[in-house]
Parts: sequence; C-alpha cells; structure tokens
Amino acid sequence: MAKKQNNPDEMSFLDHLEELRWHLIRSVAAIVIVACGAFIMKDFIFDTIIFGPKKMDFPTYQFFCKIATFFGMESEFCSDSLPFTIQNRTMAGQFSAHIWTSIWAGFIIAFPYVLWELWRFISPGLHSNERKHSRGFILVASSLFFLGVLFGYYVVAPLSINFLGTYQVSKEVTNEIDISSFIANVRSSVIACGVMFELPIIIFFLTKVGLVTPEILKKYRKIALVVVLILCAVITPPDVTSQIIVAIPVLMLYQASIYISSIVVKREAKKEKQNAK
Repeated sequence: MAKKQNNPDEMSFLDHLEELRWHLIRSVAAIVIVACGAFIMKDFIFDTIIFGPKKMDFPTYQFFCKIATFFGMESEFCSDSLPFTIQNRTMAGQFSAHIWTSIWAGFIIAFPYVLWELWRFISPGLHSNERKHSRGFILVASSLFFLGVLFGYYVVAPLSINFLGTYQVSKEVTNEIDISSFIANVRSSVIACGVMFELPIIIFFLTKVGLVTPEILKKYRKIALVVVLILCAVITPPDVTSQIIVAIPVLMLYQASIYISSIVVKREAKKEKQNAK
C-alpha cells in the first residue's frame, strides 16, 4: 500500500496555535502603541472626552434643551451645571484611571486592526467564494462598532450621567462620585453600544453555522422588543422620550439582522441546490 502523502499546505494544531499567538501579539502591540499615544494626550482624553458629558455645553444637552425650549417646557438639560462633583478616594486612583482609560482608548481606536488580524487568521479556512462575499467584513464591522461607540458616547452616556448625577433620595445626601465610577459609566456605555451595534455581524456568522434562522429571530421579536425596552429603561432617564431614542436604533439593528439572516439562508440553499446538480 502506498504511503499517504501529507498536504504541505495543511497546518497542524500546534501550527494553528502558533499562528494565532502571533496574531494576538500583533493585536496587543497595536493596542499598546495607541494606548501610549492616548496616555500622552491626557488633557484631551480626560478634559474633553471623558468629562465632556459632565459639562452642560455638551452637544447632547444643548440639543435636548433646544427641543424643550421650542415646546416651552422646563428641562434639566438647560441647567448651568450638574449637581455633583467627581472625587478620587484612593492614593493610586487617578494614575490607575489614567492607565486603564488609555488602554480602553487604545482598544477602541485600534479595533479595525484587531479585526484585520482576526480576519487574517480565519480567512484561510474559508472557501474562495466565501472570502469574496465577506470582502467588506472589516469595513462593515468597524463602521458598525464606531457608530455604536458614538451612539453610546453622545446618547446613552450623557442621558445616564444626567439622570444618575441629579438623582437624590434626600436633600441630606450630596452626590460626590468617585472617578472610577464615573469613568466606568462612560466606558460601559461606549463599549456596550459598540458591541451591541455588531449584532448584524454576529447574526450573520451565527446563521452561517446554523445556530440562528430568520424564523427564530421573527418568533422571538416580541420578546426582544420587551428586553430592549427594559434595558433602555435601566440605562436612560425614566421618561418615554429618552427610552424611545435609545430603543429605535437597537430595534432597527434587530430588524436588519433578520434581513441579513434571510439573505444568508437563501444563499446557502442556492449553494446546496448547485452542489446537488
């Protein structure tokens, strides 16, 4: 019996691990490099970006103030300042906040490169036609992520800061918020929305592997609507307008995900018919 020849193009499990390791190293290196730049730009990162939603001249507050004024309504968005102060309560608190904020800024800015490294690792395992149809993956995924980041920063973060920063159970209690708590609020709003806006991409791949179908998404659409409204009620002020503003893009993303899932299912069915001939 002739000895079976190994395909020189095939990689062993250890080779794949080694390849993945270098992709991860390059991704981390990119994040660290960008984080170093963010660390140096401390004044801009903190005074302009992080603490921007604390100032009443923030574009979101000005927008809602103009709407309230137009309809002749009083609004907290038209106040001169938010009634709370930001404090540091630990010795290394500000330095730690500086380090971790720089790292998260590095991750956000370097996100397209991280996606590119991930794509370089995954793409050799795809068929040529799959690579062709997924050619715009990095551009689409990066655009959705940055749209989510902007939505979280300009909508979710200021609405939650305005509500939580002005909320009082009693006039006897003053809001003196720790810097780590404030930054965590901004960071979670931005990162969560960035990931949430990747929903169409996630649904695309889940449909490709057969874990999700358009029928499943349509079946649980009402449940998804309830979950979205509950989340919006948690992260926004307790008024219908704010909740609708946050809920609308999420529901649009969910509907877009159903459409994308349908396209994937149709393509897979068409491919199976061609292979059967």
